[in-house]
Amino acid sequence: MSATIELAQRLLKIDSVTPDDKGCQTLIADFLAPLGFNIEPMPFADVSNLWARKGTTKPLLVFAGHTDVVPTGPAEKWRFPPFSAQIEGDMLYARGAADMKSSIACFMIATERFVKDYPNHCGSIGYLITSDEEGPAVNGTVKVVETLEARHEKIDFCLVGEPSSDAKLGDSIKNGRRGSLNGELIIKGVQGHIAYPQLADNPIHKALPALKALTDIEWDQGNDYFPPTSLQISNIQSGTGATNVIPGECKVMFNFRFSTEHTAESLKQGVVNCLAAFDLEYEINWNLSGLPFVTGAEGELIQATGDAVEKIRGYRPTLSTGGGTSDGRFIAPTGAQVIEFGPLNDTIHKVNECVSVSDLNDLTEMYYHVMVNLLTKG
Repeated sequence: MSATIELAQRLLKIDSVTPDDKGCQTLIADFLAPLGFNIEPMPFADVSNLWARKGTTKPLLVFAGHTDVVPTGPAEKWRFPPFSAQIEGDMLYARGAADMKSSIACFMIATERFVKDYPNHCGSIGYLITSDEEGPAVNGTVKVVETLEARHEKIDFCLVGEPSSDAKLGDSIKNGRRGSLNGELIIKGVQGHIAYPQLADNPIHKALPALKALTDIEWDQGNDYFPPTSLQISNIQSGTGATNVIPGECKVMFNFRFSTEHTAESLKQGVVNCLAAFDLEYEINWNLSGLPFVTGAEGELIQATGDAVEKIRGYRPTLSTGGGTSDGRFIAPTGAQVIEFGPLNDTIHKVNECVSVSDLNDLTEMYYHVMVNLLTKG
């Protein structure tokens, strides 16, 4: 069994359900310290964060990831106990196998080999690891980045080990993500008896044409990197549960996944402008989860990663900005080139989450060659 798989199993056997790291970061720190890394725990509230760096010069290449995992769901529905990290055939089963402890193991073994092969490499290597990615994500990567920015410690390249591959390892690199803006729209009415509608004001009836207008808007047509901006309604709540009561308010929850064609403020203003055409009393509460970001195809990090994939597997990855958000959204605003590159994503958050053992060994090789491509020049 390879060193990558043994290390992955050690991490995966720790039941680090968000935000409890349960000692994963201690394991990582103890591995990196003998390689010459300066180890700096950065806890915030109940969240464990680790910043580790080897070297002081530029460029700084950072491997970013998270040790927290989502809950397992019914353990009895799993092929094996979800934290047993058992292997069947070529597949390693565990919660976090794909998302994303195995990537961290690949980072670590690749780094160990690189430091041994290139003891005088140029630039620096960093690790930014959090236990608050699957949860609220308020005391994790964003706080570490704020700390680094405050002391002018700039990241040049950041490879986030999220599962980016679709049908085969390395077929896709996430070179950006859409922004995410959540809205809670509360439309006010007047509660009353359903038999006397003239004495009430039904907010559901008032909401429907306004919501139809919002969903009919073409917000933009996207661009070379992003699909068109999308508004999706996720929840509508109203009523008392009784069949003879007109409700007093209607609450609508919706989300924008938006491209770089928009800002959060332009989307908010667009909603307000649309609602102005209707006779509504309402309030809106907004929550911005992340801004859109993109790393251009011509960037050194994408080229270095594409070359690494081609060297190991013989094909080049495509670029994608689809999917949900990741902690890359906190790192990109610093000016760093940011990509997500990791194993297949088809089982993430599912019962029987698993990852290919042979893929992990190849992924380790790919991460190694990314470092060779970026840190042995000049």
